[in-house]
Amino acid sequence: MDILEEKEEEEQREGEPKGLKIIILPELFLAYYLCLSASLCPGSDFDWSSIDTSQLPSSYKTNSLKEKKLLHVAEHFLRQYTHLCPDRKLLFLHPVNECGVEKFVSTTVRPTLLPYTELYHWDGCASFVSDYLTMEPLKSPITPPSSLYSPTTILKYQRGNCFDFSVLLCSMLIGAGYDAYCVHGYATREMCTLDKTLELCPLLRDPQERQVPKKGMKKSNKYRVKPPPDLQSKFELQQEAKKKAEIEAAQENKEREEEKVMEVEKCKRDPLYGLRVHAWVLVLSGKRGVPETFFINPFTGSSHSTMDEHFLGIESVWNHRNYWVNMQDCRNGCKDLAFDLGDTIRWEIMLSGSHEPLQLLPDAEEEKELPDRDMDRQEKEEEDMSFDMPPSWVAPIQITPREFETRCSQGRKVILYKKAKLEKWAPYLNGNGLVKRLTVYADWDCAEVVEVKEWFKNREDMLDRREVNKQTQLTTEYFSPGHLLGLKAHTYTSLEPETEHTMEFYSEARVDGLQKRVKNAKEMTEYFVGRDDFLHVRHIEFRKRGKKIHLAGTRTEINSQPIAVRQIKECFHRNLEKPADEDVAERIFLITDNMIHLTYHLKDKYITASKKDFYKETESDRKGNEIFMTPGMCTTYQAGSSEKDKKQLHLYKLLQELTKEEKWLKQQVQQSEAEVLNILKICENEESAVKLSVSIYNTERNEKRRQHYEAVEQDLDYLAPFLIQIGHREKVTKAQALRVRDECLTDLKHRLIDKANIIQARFEQLQKKNQWFQKNRNRLSAEEEDDFLTRYSESASHIHTIALRLNREKQTASQKYLALEEKLRKDPRLAEHLGHA
Repeated sequence: MDILEEKEEEEQREGEPKGLKIIILPELFLAYYLCLSASLCPGSDFDWSSIDTSQLPSSYKTNSLKEKKLLHVAEHFLRQYTHLCPDRKLLFLHPVNECGVEKFVSTTVRPTLLPYTELYHWDGCASFVSDYLTMEPLKSPITPPSSLYSPTTILKYQRGNCFDFSVLLCSMLIGAGYDAYCVHGYATREMCTLDKTLELCPLLRDPQERQVPKKGMKKSNKYRVKPPPDLQSKFELQQEAKKKAEIEAAQENKEREEEKVMEVEKCKRDPLYGLRVHAWVLVLSGKRGVPETFFINPFTGSSHSTMDEHFLGIESVWNHRNYWVNMQDCRNGCKDLAFDLGDTIRWEIMLSGSHEPLQLLPDAEEEKELPDRDMDRQEKEEEDMSFDMPPSWVAPIQITPREFETRCSQGRKVILYKKAKLEKWAPYLNGNGLVKRLTVYADWDCAEVVEVKEWFKNREDMLDRREVNKQTQLTTEYFSPGHLLGLKAHTYTSLEPETEHTMEFYSEARVDGLQKRVKNAKEMTEYFVGRDDFLHVRHIEFRKRGKKIHLAGTRTEINSQPIAVRQIKECFHRNLEKPADEDVAERIFLITDNMIHLTYHLKDKYITASKKDFYKETESDRKGNEIFMTPGMCTTYQAGSSEKDKKQLHLYKLLQELTKEEKWLKQQVQQSEAEVLNILKICENEESAVKLSVSIYNTERNEKRRQHYEAVEQDLDYLAPFLIQIGHREKVTKAQALRVRDECLTDLKHRLIDKANIIQARFEQLQKKNQWFQKNRNRLSAEEEDDFLTRYSESASHIHTIALRLNREKQTASQKYLALEEKLRKDPRLAEHLGHA
């Protein structure tokens, strides 16, 4: 009989809407309870029961009439839901807050736009939340938490579970203009426990993978000039591509096998797969120019597609205005879900906003006639469902500039990735300006270091990033614009001058247009851009160095003899103002052989270039005598002419110019060598004593600026403008003291009023600007809409900031007035007459 009744109940439920069904397999039954009992232990040492709630506002401790009515509606909705869907889990509707008071989850969301440019966009908000808060696991991995604290409390203690993360992030996203929702659902163990050891660090991904395809690609033009034919062998290209593909496939197979081994060893079959509760944020397309609906994991701040296999199902979603229950089948996770919340078949809404009757219980449907009292109660419940959501009970969310800058809890955060470790620090926490470090390992156990990347901020030497290859010991440093010598990048294995150094420069900041210099003990190559003489490469070869001496106070070593240059080679771009056979393309000064080779640019339709070779007389040069030109001192080849150039005077003048140029080039080489040594010395000194720069507006850290400001304030006599009107006297009468007091207070009052009026005018101006934005939004094209939304959100943020500033000025005006009045009463020049006034 019992079996028949169960079958009848199952048949009756076939026509009812089906939500998320969770089935526990028999072989997982024991493991399920073992994991459950182990997970009931708290995962954090922090004791939430010991927090101080005495200073919290009254809205945290009591419910308003509208909130009580909302809780009654939620309870009625839950009864209907459990009756219609008995196989579904209980909804996360009204957990208790930090004061032990039941609050509906939608009222815990407090839309807030914070006055920081980085928080105007979703990725900045998500990054801030993931960095600022410390993750705490749920007490039970298969059930939602029994409490949901306010975002202000979560920000104060900088920790929380996935629901706390999601509510805070959703509040910031809605405040920034996004159509965001908190999600209660199910996810994989790696996502719920913030295990990223099987994921590739985002900083190691190929930049092309992160590029978003551009909208509106240009169409091909049939009148476009066809490119020249490709004469390269396609067979060779195919063979190279095939060989490359085989190498890449072998590497991928090796990595895949390693991943499988690690998955077997570290991630055995999860007995709670599909049961682990998780909360994240849903961002719908439309607002803020979001082209496609996506998820945000608040633990990591990363965006995910709604097709991501790590998300296994959704129970409900909510924002600050309503609550929706998912009525779709989640057998395939979230891949098949439609996120049209207006579809009442797929999403059951709690506050309908209309007076349409709700679905009645089966017992009530059988009764044809209901008593008047029951009818009145039913109508009352239907009316309850149509009222608007009460305002949030949470106090305004505020983040101070210091908290926004500090970010990570205790100023430091460590994230483990696949064969990598990422460390983050707050600015100014480390004396060397280090804010981020990525360590890449060769093995899964993270024992063998392959590469270390470090990021810096606020350094006076403008060092921005450093990359160290631990296998080759090659170090590369990148500098921001503003370095003393225009240095952009520096690659080296050691700061010793005899080792190889590659230095890149900001060419626009240098007079000589130097872009890059590569130097070692045997040679030096310099690359130039934008020079008037069209020089782009200069290559110098050195002879064997002499003995070395050590300079006191430095590790750098300098030759005891002048630099011995063996050869200087220069390459020039084409100068169209000269004929090709008079425009030098390459010149080589063979200093040890007393020879100079000139090669000119190719003329049109020629395959050979004109050349000139000069042979200098050694004896005459050493004695300082003038060089006499002989026919054997120059060999000339003129392309396109069989006759040799017989004008000795022209060759003689050219040789004289080249001889002067050679002396000048030797001096340039000496200067380049000295500059290299100077850069190495500066880098060594800066690294041994790192100095951090502080903005003059940062009065908290800029001690000199603060002391100067305090000294100026102390030296400033605030009564001088008023005492000068009555003449400088040692003593003033009572009438004069009262006059000075009244004038000083009146002046302060006028200044406070003028300041408030200026802020009010700016506030009204921004409001008019926002109204114009809203009025003209429909006239904008699709390309301009994204820019419009960005400017609109920035304007809204400015309005919010100015409104706070205006309120603060109004609140402190009376305090400033009373403080000045008390200061005047105690001033020794007026105290005799104002002490009892």
